[in-house]
Amino acid sequence: MVRDRLGSWIVPADNALLAAAAGVVLCGPAAFVLGPWLMRRIPEPELDEGETKTPYAELATRGAAYWCGAAAAVAGGLLRWSLGTSAGLVAWLLLAVVGAVLGYIDTHTRYLPSAIIWPSYLAVGAALVIGAAVSGEWGSLRRAAIAGVIGFGVFYLLWFVFPRGVGFGDVRLSGLLSMALGWLGWGQLITGLYGGFFLGAVLGIVLTLAKVFKRRQMFPFGPFMLVGALVGALVGNALEQLYLH
Repeated sequence: MVRDRLGSWIVPADNALLAAAAGVVLCGPAAFVLGPWLMRRIPEPELDEGETKTPYAELATRGAAYWCGAAAAVAGGLLRWSLGTSAGLVAWLLLAVVGAVLGYIDTHTRYLPSAIIWPSYLAVGAALVIGAAVSGEWGSLRRAAIAGVIGFGVFYLLWFVFPRGVGFGDVRLSGLLSMALGWLGWGQLITGLYGGFFLGAVLGIVLTLAKVFKRRQMFPFGPFMLVGALVGALVGNALEQLYLH
C-alpha cells in the first residue's frame, strides 16, 4: 500500500483506478469540448507586418478535439496517480486541461493566446487558495506565489535579452506553470523549468537539423514547457531527494 499526501491509505490498484477516472472521465472530456470551443472564440493577435498565422478558428476540428482530449486524459491520469489527494490536485487537473489546449494551439500557430492564459491564472490560483484553506497548507500557497514571480521573472529576462528565442506567450505561461510547480515544492519547480529548457533545446536542435523548422524560424516552446512541468510534478520531489542524499 502507498500513502497519499493527506495521510490516508489506499492500495495501488485503487489509486490506479482513480487515476484513470480522473484522466478519462474528467480531464479528457473537458479538453475535448473546451479545446475547439475556445479556438472558435478567442481573438486573433495583432501581427507584425509580413507575419502570418493559421486562424485559431480553423484549428477547431474534430482531430483537435481528440488530440486535446487524449493529451489531457494522459496528463490528468498521471497527475492523479502521482499526487493522490493532494490539496493542489484540482489546480493541476485544471492545468492538464488548459495545457492540452495551449499545447495544441502553440504547435500549430506558434502563439500562446493570452485570452486563455490570463483566466487560467485566476482558475489555478483560486484552486490553490481553496486547497490551502481546506488543508491549512498556507506555506505551500506562499511558495507558489513566490515561485510564480520567479518563473515569470526568469522568462521575462530571457525574452528581453533574446526575444527571437522566447516569445512573450512563453513568459505568460511560465508564471502559471511556476505557480503550480511551486505549490508542490522547490525541487518540482527547478525540475519543471529546467526540464522544459532541456527538452526545448535538444528537440529544437533535432527538429531544426531535420528541417522541420528553419534556422531563423521561431519554434513553439510552449509544448516543451508543458511537458517539462508535468515531468517536474511527477518526479521533481524524487530527484530532489536523490540529489540531497
